[in-house]
Amino acid sequence: MTPDQILRTFLDHYHRRDHRDAPESSLIPPPGDPVLFTTSGMHPLTPYLLGRPHPGGRRLANVQRCLRTTDLDEVGDRTHLTVFHMLGSWSLGDYDIATSLRWGYELLTEGFGIDPGRLHATVFGGDHQVGPDETAWATWTELGVPVEANGTDNWWSNGPTGPCGPDSEIFVWTGDGPPTGTPSTDDRWMEVWNHVQMRHHRHDDGRLTPLPVSSIDTGMGLERLEMVLRGGRSVFAGDGLQPWVDAVRGRWPLDGPDLRIVADHLRSAVVVLGDGVRPGNTGRGYVLRRLVRRALTVLWRDDPTRSLTELPVEAYADTLRRFGQRAEVEPLRAVLLEEERRFRGLLRRGRPLVDRLRGRGPLTERDYRWLHDTHGLPRDLVDGLLTEAS
Repeated sequence: MTPDQILRTFLDHYHRRDHRDAPESSLIPPPGDPVLFTTSGMHPLTPYLLGRPHPGGRRLANVQRCLRTTDLDEVGDRTHLTVFHMLGSWSLGDYDIATSLRWGYELLTEGFGIDPGRLHATVFGGDHQVGPDETAWATWTELGVPVEANGTDNWWSNGPTGPCGPDSEIFVWTGDGPPTGTPSTDDRWMEVWNHVQMRHHRHDDGRLTPLPVSSIDTGMGLERLEMVLRGGRSVFAGDGLQPWVDAVRGRWPLDGPDLRIVADHLRSAVVVLGDGVRPGNTGRGYVLRRLVRRALTVLWRDDPTRSLTELPVEAYADTLRRFGQRAEVEPLRAVLLEEERRFRGLLRRGRPLVDRLRGRGPLTERDYRWLHDTHGLPRDLVDGLLTEAS
């Protein structure tokens, strides 16, 4: 199934169950949200999870673009992305977790045709404040899906404070042969869908109090689901990532994690730019700058003459179209090329600094921190300069 077919199947499933479409928001969260970017589909709906009536009703569904800085260090493997599409459904004080899980099971097995034998679920096992999620456990058991209980891994929160609650995660077996182990013991189980019970509000002191209404918030990564449905082993083989993978690999001899990092970060940078963010030294601008410079760091590790000017505009245009952004390609491309120029200048200025420090002996952790915090030189590039100078 193509991403468009997956999205249509998902929304049709929930439309038949009286859900209305919630409009997609940009990566910039609503005022008052504590995070820099929209990290899940529920961010734009936070006021409604706190009890405000939604104009669309109590049953909603949509696709939302998201960015997670917490996953930056994991990007480079087969399944993690910085920017991705999140398929979401919500019950704002309407149906319960058992109904949500049953409908989710129906969609995965009947709508998308996933073999029930390839599914595994996890639920919240309880802690000193909240008891185990017996309803979710009983529902999965009734459906014949293996289930295991965990602690904090199955507790979802919007941040250090705010709406939170126990969640049930659905995993699909991506290995060869029959499934083995559990999600906590075998990483070939890949999480595809999360069903959260938004029942609590966490305060600054860690206390939990009940929300005005108990809601359900689900989120499923479109790119991961596409990988599962195509029988693939990497999200980078999907329609949304392939143009960047082809563009990068077609010009430079990159493979493995290096190829995936460059493709992901450049694609993500285009989406962030498309939502109006520009490179800077703080906040959202710094996240964007870090994405671009990390991609350039990988590119220049073996050949500092490589340039983003070599990449075709088609990859930019494809990404903007898939994320429904109306920005023009050339102005965004010009921003990236200017950021590349600034970074090259930084490196030219940084080489004498590195040489001076090396003259005193091997670099210390304090030296690395000073080079990064004061002059913006990432460790990977500092080590590259050292290799070049030695």
